[in-house]
Amino acid sequence: MGVEEEFLVVDLESRRLAPLAQAVLNRLPQTGFAAELQRSVVETNSTPVEDLAGVRAELVRLRRALQAAGEPLGVGVMASGTTPLAGVEGHTISPGDRYRYLSDAYRFLAQEQLICGAQVHVEIDDRDVAVLAVQRVESWVPVLLALSASSPYWQDADTGYASSRALAWQRWPTAGAVGPFSSAAEYDRTAKDLVASGVIEDVGMVYFDIRLSAHVPTVELRICDSCPLVDDVVLLAGLFRALVVRESEAVMKGVPSKGEGRLALLRAANWRAARSGLEDDLLSPVTSRPMSAPKLITWVLEDLRPTLEELGDWETVSELADEALRRGSSAARQRGAYARNGCPQDAVDLLLRETRQG
Repeated sequence: MGVEEEFLVVDLESRRLAPLAQAVLNRLPQTGFAAELQRSVVETNSTPVEDLAGVRAELVRLRRALQAAGEPLGVGVMASGTTPLAGVEGHTISPGDRYRYLSDAYRFLAQEQLICGAQVHVEIDDRDVAVLAVQRVESWVPVLLALSASSPYWQDADTGYASSRALAWQRWPTAGAVGPFSSAAEYDRTAKDLVASGVIEDVGMVYFDIRLSAHVPTVELRICDSCPLVDDVVLLAGLFRALVVRESEAVMKGVPSKGEGRLALLRAANWRAARSGLEDDLLSPVTSRPMSAPKLITWVLEDLRPTLEELGDWETVSELADEALRRGSSAARQRGAYARNGCPQDAVDLLLRETRQG
């Protein structure tokens, strides 16, 4: 497994975004840290690990290094899908040919790409199995989006959504559901055809909610918001790995999928998760009927329990899920902090604190 996290760079005095990601990166080693499209966003990349304890250790290590690099510059970093306080300077495109291309080709999509996600990679050697398995996993990922929801604000206003980032991301031409594909060759051919169409520049811009890596034997979950608490990222990694393992084994055994599978209902489930977070109903991945978030997540855990126990993850994942449900989504916590004094800076301070504490 491996995890990529994106962080917003925030001026510690004004609590608004600061275009100082490169200045922070200049104080860090090249391995594990990278720039992003916007100058107020920085990314971390963990080394591959074999268990959830390793995931946690990597996330903590990288976050501590980021924070130590930013503090002498008067900036902090926060893991959140969006920020309660943007600021004009936050909307500044990073230098470089690729970022210039993105800005010129996609205009306001790139200019408004001030959003952060958490991506989880899981190793799987057989690409034909992988492409079939991820299409089965898709029915379950709206639950993961709901668990990660941390972007209620956009341009200093409450959007009414728990994950406004998820909606903004879906505007990109290759974002959304994967497939249907019958083989890795068909997947790869489609990726190449998208490049040949001129709509994207390379296969790295295939932004499916779950995609196959073009370079290493992994599948990558891309639908989730950045999460201020390390525990929530570890939870996402544990659940996603269990889903990939279970559905890969089912593909090899010829077991039919339990997931809904219809694109229109999958889109509806993702919208519902973005709207609700953990504070309202979600859609069942099997029946597409509404269920309260706590009830559905508890059911999903029990459904995955045999695989989680096989991986040695049951105790950790079930405990982290219980804690996530008790404290509610990051979106709800941000709104609560904001509402206490009517002050958006309080929501930023909460995000900075939770990111630092892990």
